[in-house]
Amino acid sequence: MIHTEPGQESILDEAERLRLRENAKRVMRESGLAEMLQAINKNLLKGRGWFEEYNAMVLFKWGTGYTLRHIWVQIEGDAILFRLQPHRTCTNLVALCDGEYHTLTREMWSNSQFLQEELKRRYDKPVAEASSD
Repeated sequence: MIHTEPGQESILDEAERLRLRENAKRVMRESGLAEMLQAINKNLLKGRGWFEEYNAMVLFKWGTGYTLRHIWVQIEGDAILFRLQPHRTCTNLVALCDGEYHTLTREMWSNSQFLQEELKRRYDKPVAEASSD
């Protein structure tokens, strides 16, 4: 077991959060995904969507009350993961699918057309949020 001085754990935790955040920003920028999400908000939703950013995750939400929808994007290393509604593993080759996430490797998202097509699928079939009622 590694012993740390009091307060050192929080410094290490903060350094890890910063590393995850910076990596996520890099992947979002290099892939063009950040611009694509902004374009959906501007052009399709007329600015009515909003973003919630976490260390290595972005939730892009739109709608109100019973119609609230979102696209959940998570970054792990160089991979982009799109959270799906629970389903069976996809049989067609769209991305790496485990039934919970579609994972796009660097080679996949480097093809901007492929990334745009996956993002369109996520916009057309977003994750619905349960109402808070």
